[in-house]
Amino acid sequence: ILIIMLFFVSGLGKCENSLATPLPYSSFTSSSVYAQGCGAGYAKLNRKQGAGGWSPLDTDHYQWLQVDLGSRKQVVAIATQGRYSSSDWVSKYRLLYSDTQKNWRPCLQDGNIWTFEGNVNSEGVVRHELQHVILARYIRFIPLDWSREGRIGVRLELYGCSYWADVISFDGHGVISYRFRSKKMKIVKDVISLKFRTTAGNGVLLHGEGQQGDYISLELRRARLQLGINLGSNQYGSIQGHTSVTSGSLLDDDHWHSVVIERYRRNVNFTLDHHTQHFRTNGEFDHLDLDYEISFGGLPVSAKSGSGDRENFVGCMEGITYNGDNITNMNRSDMFTMVFSLSPSLDSDTLSVSLSFRTWNPNGLLMFTALTDGWVEVGLTEGKVTVYMNMTQKKNTRIDISSGSGLNDGQWHNVHLNALENYAMLTVDGDEASTVRTAIPIQIQTGGTYYFGGYFLHSNTRTTQRSFQGCMQMIHIDDHLADLKAVEQGHIGTFENVSLDMCAIIDRCVPNHCEHGGRCGQTWDTFSCNCSGTGYTGATCHTSMYQQSCEEYKHQGKSSGNYWIDPDGSGSVMPFRVSCDMTEEKVWTTLKNSLPPQTSVTSPDQEGKAVLQITYNVTDEQVHITSSAEYCEQYIAYACRMSRLLNTPDGVPYTWWVGRANEKHFYWGGSGPGIQKCSCGIEHNCTDPKHNCNCDADLRSWREDAGLLVYKDHLPVSQVVVGDKRRAGSEAKLTIGPLRCQGDREWNYWNAASFNSPASYLHFPSFRGETSTDISFYFKTSSTHGVFLENLGATNFLRIELKGSSVVVLSFDVGNERLVLSVHSPIPLNDDQWHRVEAEKNIKEAVLQLNGQYRDVRPTPPQGHTKREFSSELYVGASSGQRGFLGCMRALKIDGVTFDLEQRAKVTPGVNPGCQGHCSSYGMHCKNRGKCVEQYNGYSCDCSLTAYDGRFCTDDVGGYFETGTLVRYDFVQEAGPFALRDAKSLSGVGVPFESNLTQEELVFSFSTSSTPSILVYISSKTQDYLAVVLRHNGTLQIRYSLGGLAEPYTIDVDHRNMANGQPHSVNLTRNLREIHLQLDHYPVSTYTLPEASDTQFNLVKSIFLGKVFETGKIDPILIERYNTPGFVGCLSRVQLNSVAPLKAALRSGLAAPVSTHGILVPSNCGASPLTISPMASASDPWHIEGAGAAFPFSEDKASGDRVDRNSAIIGGIISMVIFTVLCMMVLVIRHMFRHKGSYHTNEAKGAESADCADAAIIVNDPAFTETIDESKKEWFI
Repeated sequence: ILIIMLFFVSGLGKCENSLATPLPYSSFTSSSVYAQGCGAGYAKLNRKQGAGGWSPLDTDHYQWLQVDLGSRKQVVAIATQGRYSSSDWVSKYRLLYSDTQKNWRPCLQDGNIWTFEGNVNSEGVVRHELQHVILARYIRFIPLDWSREGRIGVRLELYGCSYWADVISFDGHGVISYRFRSKKMKIVKDVISLKFRTTAGNGVLLHGEGQQGDYISLELRRARLQLGINLGSNQYGSIQGHTSVTSGSLLDDDHWHSVVIERYRRNVNFTLDHHTQHFRTNGEFDHLDLDYEISFGGLPVSAKSGSGDRENFVGCMEGITYNGDNITNMNRSDMFTMVFSLSPSLDSDTLSVSLSFRTWNPNGLLMFTALTDGWVEVGLTEGKVTVYMNMTQKKNTRIDISSGSGLNDGQWHNVHLNALENYAMLTVDGDEASTVRTAIPIQIQTGGTYYFGGYFLHSNTRTTQRSFQGCMQMIHIDDHLADLKAVEQGHIGTFENVSLDMCAIIDRCVPNHCEHGGRCGQTWDTFSCNCSGTGYTGATCHTSMYQQSCEEYKHQGKSSGNYWIDPDGSGSVMPFRVSCDMTEEKVWTTLKNSLPPQTSVTSPDQEGKAVLQITYNVTDEQVHITSSAEYCEQYIAYACRMSRLLNTPDGVPYTWWVGRANEKHFYWGGSGPGIQKCSCGIEHNCTDPKHNCNCDADLRSWREDAGLLVYKDHLPVSQVVVGDKRRAGSEAKLTIGPLRCQGDREWNYWNAASFNSPASYLHFPSFRGETSTDISFYFKTSSTHGVFLENLGATNFLRIELKGSSVVVLSFDVGNERLVLSVHSPIPLNDDQWHRVEAEKNIKEAVLQLNGQYRDVRPTPPQGHTKREFSSELYVGASSGQRGFLGCMRALKIDGVTFDLEQRAKVTPGVNPGCQGHCSSYGMHCKNRGKCVEQYNGYSCDCSLTAYDGRFCTDDVGGYFETGTLVRYDFVQEAGPFALRDAKSLSGVGVPFESNLTQEELVFSFSTSSTPSILVYISSKTQDYLAVVLRHNGTLQIRYSLGGLAEPYTIDVDHRNMANGQPHSVNLTRNLREIHLQLDHYPVSTYTLPEASDTQFNLVKSIFLGKVFETGKIDPILIERYNTPGFVGCLSRVQLNSVAPLKAALRSGLAAPVSTHGILVPSNCGASPLTISPMASASDPWHIEGAGAAFPFSEDKASGDRVDRNSAIIGGIISMVIFTVLCMMVLVIRHMFRHKGSYHTNEAKGAESADCADAAIIVNDPAFTETIDESKKEWFI
């Protein structure tokens, strides 16, 4: 039986008509009305009649405004206002729609019940374009939030146009058959579309088949839509063409669903309700061969008996088209989400309750009722229906029964509970096999209230089940159907948090947001992904667990072995296992195949050809590794006896191999494309010079042609066809080696760019804003702030930036919300070391990770996960007025795609390919282990961990010690990780905590004329110490006492008097037992501690300079011989490892555990500046004539100076004349340039234009550039 309802079709012009304004007052209804002038009919946009809009009597979440459009319409947008000239408006709302007023469906966007942002005042108009067009007659407006100053108030307009179509009702018996014009149809392209609505979970929507086995079928199975296509299978069955794809869920909801099937040859687009699946049919055929007809609504009478017991469709269809033909034109001749209660009219000694439910939650209360003596509870427990009966008469008796499994699958299930005189019976889905019976020891007595979906009353019989989330229908109590309309109107029972006439269940796993084959599970509120066995991790299985290449494993310190790699990261290509050879400088990636070495070639076919298949246990996509590699090779060998290979020089090849893209190749190992030769033919050493392959000589003895195939676009070898095998005595053996590749052009671990100014940036095309996005890169910088990358759109943005030297921030928008994630590093990130940033945003959460260990995770809002649309390009570095990144960035990867920073940097001003920058070019100017720090207009040198000072860490920090002066530097007692952290901040010049040293470096300079004295003494909490002293004769002695020896180990430097008033340098280093000593610029001397000596300097306590003032046991020789009267002279450049005690004592700005006794006068002690090469003089480099240094006076040197006094006077006069001339030239030049239109300089224009305090210091100190060679003035950018 076919019931055909005819509607007319339009659609001319733009679908933007006002739908609500032309309607009469009676088309608007509502839950209630506040006053006479606030009726529903006044809720029209910009109207002022009545009280200027609709307001309900109660301002709560149970109010609604409904619009009857008169017939089905296409609704594309909605606009709202508050009530005219009032404090009443709605700030958030939802939309429901229906064709019958009994089965409401919420408006969805991004797979969620959508909450629309409303108004913030009474007059402004807020319009929203619907993501998907609504086809409905009735629209219901549900306020969710409203004005805090007033109440609910609204005026609205709906925009759209008329809609009509031919609707065909199917009762399960009638079928529409569309007969083809010809008896058979051989079709290469199909376009089929239809809309359907049903309450049945199973049924055939369309079916067509052909005698050769071709068919196309679309049917509902368990409320999911399944499309089956077979373009043909061969008679042997080796080519199977059957392909089946499933889409959607909960399609038996009595709402309209749209289906479009587009096929071109083997490529199919299957679209259900705007969600499209792209797939390719199995087999190798392209045409769909159908006989006679295609049917809609069920199987035709001519269908084959093998179709099985498949039900016909029950419901409605409209808009059926097949390849441009309108099939419908040709054929023209109770539900709710709950918690509510009902009270029966009479007591009873039997209990009978039945209902239907659907839910995703494994647990929840279905029904609860109190008995005269006890209570009964029906619920879901781990997907099973459970019944608990508690009898309190005489004694507590508890009866538990359960039935069914996996009932939280979103499908409708029926539950029927009967409790009679002495037994209870539970049946699920009407299946007698599921019925469970149990005895009841006493007679029950009902009569209480029945609660469905939850139980909130305070009672001693409170249920242990949580509330039910889902849908119920067909509720019967004692075989009477519950009147839910009466419940809604308050005539019987009560309800709370109930939506009548609507089942708002959503399948959050369709479409499946779990990527890479992750298994989706869900509850009523959310979904989760099980990623086990996929090779991916994260909330949506988006992030690969494996590295992209063998190269990356090597950079992690791994050794050769078998590893899983994922070349495209989070892309669609699944990870696969390879062998990584890391023994050479370049890493080899190896894919092994299935062919054993020296495989005998047998079993030729009728044409005399033997086909050998080579498989690699990877897909064609995974073999893409060869196209991104820099070089690939594969060994191939053909051993032969009377079996010709290429039939050279001019014959048709007997044997060929098939590579990538199924192309045949007629060259062999050691040769190349287009050259029909073997390796011996290239090298001119074949067995028979007449042929270009050894095997082509056709000898009875074994020969071999072997070599490497290196044209990587043809690799790997997937098949070899051997043709010369039919003759008697012909034999051949084939070897195909593994595929070996080196390098990766697409993913270069060191692909980097350096940003040299705050305005420098790289730009790339905007990346696709999918619902899941991952970004990763490495950076190093000396700056404290900067934007790493940014992408902007009209409403969307994404930014990753560095803030405050230790914080990385990710910010982006989701819907109307802005999400900000930040990761704090315990160490500064502007340390010019590489740091890795990883960010991922998906529909579940956002994750920001730093250096693989510090992370911030935030759940993303449920709304707003449309594909992001960015109107601007992707900027790496500065953009939109933000403070740009200054430093280096490498290995930038977004959604598995690596960005070629180096190539873009080559054509971009202000950015250099590779990791370059100010410090890369000029960092060598920071001397004495000073650290180069990037600045916006140059660089600076951090001298905090050195014993030097000045712009380039070349200025000596020294002091002149009077008699009795000493400097003491104490190491802080380490009390845990916090003490260590505090110690670092305390010193400013090192890490002054107690430690056990197995190696140390002590460096200092001194000048003195008095002996004996202690220069440096390092004490410990044990009896260990290190002392450097000057003996009475001015020679140097090193004393080591590390325990294990009766006397300290001493090093005497007897060949030189160092108390001669000249500056001398000492560099003493120890590593375990080996000691190296360098004095001045003499060669290094090496010494070794005795075997009996310990190698650990235990618990270093203090450093003394000039004199020792220490409690506890001290070497008496030191005190008696060298400690009195103390050191008199200059000490400078004193540094033990990273601690500079003298600098800490002389720099008041450094808070350090240092104390000074006596008079200490700052002095450079006559040391030469390190900007002059120490090897410039053949004599003692510390003896510098005319340097202007204030040395302690030496009588010998003074007498020498008197001899050349006249020369000095003449030189002085000449110097004065030259100085005067130079000064006059400077004044003239300054006067000339003062009046010129431009002033050319490489310095910044002023401190006020500097971007930071460091830049301002550079601007105000013009001498900062004087030591830089003229050829390097581009240092200021």
